[in-house]
Amino acid sequence: MERSTPIIRVKHFTAAYDGVVLLNDLSFDVYRGEVFVILGGSGCGKSTMLKHMIGLYQPAAGAILIDNEDIVTAQGPRRLAILKKIGVMYQQGALFGSMTLLENVRLPLEEYTDLPNDAIDHIALMKLQVVGLGAAALKLPDEISGGMRKRAVIARAMALDPQVLFLDEPSAGLDPITSAELDRLIVSLSRNLSITFVVVTHELPSIYTIADRVIMLDKRVKAIVAEGKPQQLRDHSENAWVRQFFNREATAVA
Repeated sequence: MERSTPIIRVKHFTAAYDGVVLLNDLSFDVYRGEVFVILGGSGCGKSTMLKHMIGLYQPAAGAILIDNEDIVTAQGPRRLAILKKIGVMYQQGALFGSMTLLENVRLPLEEYTDLPNDAIDHIALMKLQVVGLGAAALKLPDEISGGMRKRAVIARAMALDPQVLFLDEPSAGLDPITSAELDRLIVSLSRNLSITFVVVTHELPSIYTIADRVIMLDKRVKAIVAEGKPQQLRDHSENAWVRQFFNREATAVA
């Protein structure tokens, strides 16, 4: 993929809690239309990084620019405008169990637009159709499979046509076949709709399938230790621990 203007720029980012630094002085760009993966071993700060990027946490230092607007300093209507440019799929899914899939996808449209009900229904159904769930629109979350629930969450995250979708461990709890189907959906949405994805995962098969580019975090140095295409890092990284991680070698465990 040819690089273009960054849609996200993270500059000299530091995360800390109670005076303890978790991630220190990170800088990287995410380019429009790419699938960008944040990976690393357990406890390296992957989900912490994502939560800062979507504005849930404030960093100890640094800037996080989304479409040239700093979510760290933005407040009020300006901050809301930035948040409307992103959609989020949390690891737990968080669908409302008493609502149908259509009603779940309707929620952001009801909250943030003044569209009439028939238009909201139409858009929500279209989003479900995009992820292959048009026929399940009137089902409750408990009436469908785990993989279908993941797709429904992605449909809801797409409701407001965000420029960036953030996915936190999208394959968690899925069997290998369902996980592969979800991977294909992510690639399809990226290629066909030009959606930028930022994905937190440690699932190597998914990483090789979906990632245009990755950064790898290491909790020992609290920083980025590798950046690039996963296959290149697996075969050619100068960092032995990075190669071990990508090759699933037991000696990579610290």
